[in-house]
Parts: sequence; structure tokens; C-alpha cells
Amino acid sequence: MHYLQQVLFIALTAFGTWLFTRKAGEIRRNILLGKEEEISGNSGARWRNLLLLALGQKKMFKNPLVAMMHLVIYAGFVIINIEVLEIVLDGLTGKHRLFATPLGNLYTILINAFEWLAAGVILVCIIFLVRRNLLRLKRFLSRDLDGWPRSDANYILLTEIVLMSLFLTMNAADQVLQAKGNEHYLHTGVFAISSFISPLLSGMSEQSLIVLERSCWWLHIAGIFAFLNYLPYSKHLHILLAFPNAYYARLELPGKMHNMPSVQKEVLYAMQPETAPADAVLPAHFGAKDIFELSWKNLLDAYSCTECGRCTASCPANLTGKKLSPRKIMMATRDRLEEVGKNINTNKTFIADNKSLLHDYISVEELRACTTCNACVEACPVSISPLDIITELRRSLIMEESNAPQEWNSTFSNIENNFAPWKFSPDERDKWAAEA
Repeated sequence: MHYLQQVLFIALTAFGTWLFTRKAGEIRRNILLGKEEEISGNSGARWRNLLLLALGQKKMFKNPLVAMMHLVIYAGFVIINIEVLEIVLDGLTGKHRLFATPLGNLYTILINAFEWLAAGVILVCIIFLVRRNLLRLKRFLSRDLDGWPRSDANYILLTEIVLMSLFLTMNAADQVLQAKGNEHYLHTGVFAISSFISPLLSGMSEQSLIVLERSCWWLHIAGIFAFLNYLPYSKHLHILLAFPNAYYARLELPGKMHNMPSVQKEVLYAMQPETAPADAVLPAHFGAKDIFELSWKNLLDAYSCTECGRCTASCPANLTGKKLSPRKIMMATRDRLEEVGKNINTNKTFIADNKSLLHDYISVEELRACTTCNACVEACPVSISPLDIITELRRSLIMEESNAPQEWNSTFSNIENNFAPWKFSPDERDKWAAEA
């Protein structure tokens, strides 16, 4: 029986790891479907971004209370996984509390710290469930979240409550078994939180306690493997991708836009034909119509989105009732990317499906509403830039499809003919000074 448990655990670990690795490989492949973009240099600033934005959650502290609650969940998720290391090693070796003897009193201190974190995670998850479902904060009511996205957030919070409760119940049963003198359950000292649960279990038989403790142990580790494999399908993938996304965040001044070299060259050749090479190649396209024309960083942004809605809550276009929602832009990009990935999985290569990110997932109305004010980029806690995607799609819309409002076309004509947005000849531009 003892060896059977080890075999079952090894099989569970191998299967869970294989599933996660396979999906992680698909996500990496999908991200690399984007165009090449050179993002390098200033590694010191990039490491600071990683530590402050991803690990330290610097932007979250604009609202200190919410930031502290989020930090409790985050710390609980990261730090309690140190305890999972012991569970995994126990499962592989057939031991129980492998670290207890070598760590001595330090072991009790660590488990107590984990238990306080577990209690904190349960409390904060309940508060977040209340905020989402009872207080119904405005940014969680958006139609962006209708259907699966709204359920996804609740499932994750409920899962974390269950996992932490299993951890505490497992420790409580362990404590009672220690008190009963069971030789397999080594004395570890008193645990801070589970000791309050232990009296509720003291009337159970030793065999029932062992069944309870082992059931919680198995459900806890199986739940963690299930959670690990749920992450790639959830907005909570940002737990992992926030780190590379923060490292590769753009370091230029916020709001800085990049000119298109191909357009600059075309303008230069038009003004100075003698500079045009004989074998000049026209660009294949301007801007982006589908995910293949976006950069890999844009696609990493899409997978890193937390769906928190801070970008949309800060968007002046959205606040004035327009259709644009930066959060929806990121969610739509990820949905399209996932659909393309499934297409490749089925056909081994991408087969045209007569769909594109522009029009089928993101509408013209949304793109035209953007003021390029950069508020969404400033608000994002994990360094995502919806503005980059909006700009590229709008470039395609205007330069590929000549699809712009009449007001914009008038401005474009004035710039082309008068070198300024206004309908005045350059020769008359300084008349106001002569008449003053």
C-alpha cells in the first residue's frame, strides 16, 4: 500500500508536469507568432522593473488597502509553495514531513508563518468575492467580463479558499495524531492556526484521523497540480508572465510613439527621388490587421493581462460612454491568439480562417474612440500597453483600408498640401504678424 501511494504520486506529478509543459510550449509558440522586436539594453532598469512592478507590485500601492490585500494573496501563493516542495518530496520518497527533523524548531516557525498566510489568504479571498459579487464595483460590472471571464475570477478565489482550508485541516489532523502518539506523525510543536481546529477533531478515531489527514494531503497536492494546469487558460497566467512582461517593458518616456521607417522612407523618396534605390521594395503592409503583424511583445502583453480593469477605469473615452475599453482590447487579442493557436494545433500550420483581429474581434468604433492619452498604460500594474495594439490596428485601418472619418481625411489633406493641419497656404501663414 505504501509503495502504491508513491507510484500514484509519481504518476500524478509526471502527468501534471507534462500537461503544464505542453501548454506552456503552445503559449510560447503563440507569442512568437508576432513580429520580431528588439527590446534590450539598460538591464539595470529592467531588473528594477521586474522587482518593483512584478514582485513588489509598486503600481498597486496607489490604493494601499487593496494593495495590501493583494499582497497577502500573492505572498501566500508564492511562499506557501515552499511548503508544497516538502509535500512533493514526501510523496516521492514515501516520508512524512521530511524537513521536520533537520530544521528542528525552525520548521515549526516556518509552518506557523505558512498558516498565518493561509488564514490571511482565506480572509482576503472572501473580501474579494464580496467586492466582486455583492458590492459589485463598477469595473467588475463591465460587459467585457460577461460569461467566462467573470466566472474565472470567482473560480480562482474559491479554489484558493479550498486549498488553504485543506492545508489547515491537514495540519489540524496531524496535530491530533501527534498528541495520540502515532509513530508516523512526528512531534513538530504547536501550529498557530490549525491548533484552533484540532479540538474539533479530537473525538475522532485514530484511523479516521489518518484518513482525514491523508485525504486533505492528496486533495491539496492534486488541487495544486490542477491549479497549475488551469493557469494557462485563466487570466491568472499573469502570476507567471508578469515577470518577463515587466522586464521587457518599454523604457522610453510614457506615450512616446514610434514612426514607421517604411513610411519615412517613402516620404523621403517622394521628396528626393534621387535617393530612392533602384531595387526599393515596397512594404508588405502598414500597421497590423491580425496578430501576425503585431510584435511578440504585444502578444506577451495580451497573455499577461490581469483583466483587473484599471486601464478601462482610467480611459477618458470609456468614461464618457464611448465603446472603447482597453481591457477588452487585450482580452480580444488573447482570444484571437488562442484561436490561431488551436488552428495550428489542428492543421500543424495556420490555415486562413477568413478572420482577423481587426473587424472580427476589435471594431472600428473602438479604435476611433482612442485619444492616445496613455492613461491605460500608466494605470496597468504589470506594464501592459493596450495603446501599442490600438495604434498598430488604426494604422492598418487608415493606411491599408483608407478607412477614416471625414474630419480626419480633411486634416490629412491639409497636412499633405499645406504641411499643417489647417487649411491655410504656407505662404500666408505669417500674415497675422504683418497685420498686427
